[in-house]
Amino acid sequence: MAQSKKVQSWYVYILKCKNSSLYTGITNNLQRRLSVHRQGKGAKYTNSFGVLGIVYRKKYPTKQEALMQEARIKKLTRKDKLALIK
Repeated sequence: MAQSKKVQSWYVYILKCKNSSLYTGITNNLQRRLSVHRQGKGAKYTNSFGVLGIVYRKKYPTKQEALMQEARIKKLTRKDKLALIK
């Protein structure tokens, strides 16, 4: 009998950096990804500016949906991102 494929959720997240900037990304393991960012290994941007924490997260059923939402958020102005976070 074939094993069923494990359904994996994806998250779009926004981090607040130590310089008050916002970083948007996706992951299938939010806690692990935050830990990697805090270790300075997550992305060049967060390595340069440091991470305070997650200020936004939303779960998606597929990687494709998460990637599309990440791209949409990255196009927003800072003001619009802050409104999304609230």
